[in-house]
Amino acid sequence: MAETKYIFVTGGVSSSLGKGIIAASLAKLLQARGFRTTIQKLDPYINVDPGTLNPYEHGECYVTEDGAETDLDLGHYERFLNVNTSQANNVTTGRIYQSVIEKERRGEFLGKTVQVVPHITNEIKERIQILGKKKEYDIVITEIGGTVGDIESLPYIEAVRQLKWELGDENALVIHLTLVPFLSAAGELKTKPTQHSVKTLMESGLKADILVCRTEHELSDDIRRKLAIFCNVRQEAVIQSIDAPTIYDVPNLMLKEGLDTVTLKKLELPDETTPNLEQWNKFLDRHKNPKAEIRIGLIGKYVELQDSYKSILESFIHAGAENEVKVIVESIHSEFINENTIKNKISHLDGVLVAPGFGERGIEGKIDAVQFARENKLPFLGICLGMQMAVIEFARNVLQLKGANSTEMDEATKHPVIDIMEAQKNITHMGGTMRLGAWDCHLKEGSTIYNVYGKHDIKERHRHRYEYNNKYKEQLEKAGMLSTGINPETGLVEVVELKDHPWFVGVQYHPEYKSTVASPHPLFVAFVKAAYEHSKNKV
Repeated sequence: MAETKYIFVTGGVSSSLGKGIIAASLAKLLQARGFRTTIQKLDPYINVDPGTLNPYEHGECYVTEDGAETDLDLGHYERFLNVNTSQANNVTTGRIYQSVIEKERRGEFLGKTVQVVPHITNEIKERIQILGKKKEYDIVITEIGGTVGDIESLPYIEAVRQLKWELGDENALVIHLTLVPFLSAAGELKTKPTQHSVKTLMESGLKADILVCRTEHELSDDIRRKLAIFCNVRQEAVIQSIDAPTIYDVPNLMLKEGLDTVTLKKLELPDETTPNLEQWNKFLDRHKNPKAEIRIGLIGKYVELQDSYKSILESFIHAGAENEVKVIVESIHSEFINENTIKNKISHLDGVLVAPGFGERGIEGKIDAVQFARENKLPFLGICLGMQMAVIEFARNVLQLKGANSTEMDEATKHPVIDIMEAQKNITHMGGTMRLGAWDCHLKEGSTIYNVYGKHDIKERHRHRYEYNNKYKEQLEKAGMLSTGINPETGLVEVVELKDHPWFVGVQYHPEYKSTVASPHPLFVAFVKAAYEHSKNKV
């Protein structure tokens, strides 16, 4: 194909309708037809990236292979497409303005007054086309965050209007995702919010080519006809997106609705193949028809918002399907774990995962959870901070190093078994300065972790400032906490495991970022398998 085609996904009426899932589902269908497809997210907030945001604000911060801290929707893109994203796949208003201001300071605008139009919109258009100009993709889908009508979204909508005019109708289209609410008092679906949303979009000079309507009830032909007439789209382009039991059902629902077919028609692309979803549907079949179920405790401090640990929860779905078991995740707030409550909260579980995080809140509860898992031979997986808590717990209770801690929690600790990395000591800026992205790790042959991966050398994604302190390595290993994964460049410990435990692994990296439907992460697969074995052996 000579030219890259562009699809823009906007949202109206309400936030959280699932633009990311619709974009990922359409991309999956196009990919399954043989088109090289990628997705990017434009976020209207002024943060340069979500790296400094509290998870309660914006859900988890997802990290790409090249070390970009991005919106969690990029996790959906990778999980659906099994293709790595990068810095170019997530753009924020903060990054746009930062770039334009830096250009102005360098004198690149030749003394002109810098304005939203054309300078900010030109920058947005450039960012949208970066992936397309690489000649690696046939189709680039761009999800625009926020809701049409928001002040912060206006420059993006204007940039899309210009770009659509420049590229031509056959090379770009707009999918508008809206809500068709059901009023129980009237007993009917209401189209007016969608009509107003499309009108708002048109006031900005942008016409919706396809309407995707989120709904709890089936859309009748009459409602589809009404939406088509009043929203100025073809009736075949009114797509129903009904509530589904799982997000992984959505590609099949969109296939049934013909979203891919109408998209190809509008972009004047060949519609000669049917999507090959064989592997996808095998996964769905295993996910929906488990042969057993297990309970895993997710010990964290942001558990009130499920999106805080989105990638971990999705990784359990992938690993559960691979093992043909249903993984019931019990979210347990670490602040509420203590010696009086721990048995009641954890003893019935088949495995414990201590989640990543930052700061000292809830730390002692995480340490208590690690101790319970260690002493009661409960399968355990510690991720990032969870691995560090395992080291601290072992140092305190096995090595008897009183007050052992991380300098993140206690700068004056006598036993800093976890300490800030040397490269991080003089950093004053918080954003984008951690150890980020994919790093090499060499695994010790014969270890649990080596058996998980089946190879010596792996590459996993990181997001942290503090590390295992190698000054305590000899003591810890002698007592039974083995260092079985080492970064060859820095000598830093990446993986710890216990010698006398059925399955106890802590990793400094984030395996959840690399788990996809097509490639469930082997560490989650092995952990779920260990938890299943434990469940079978319980009295």
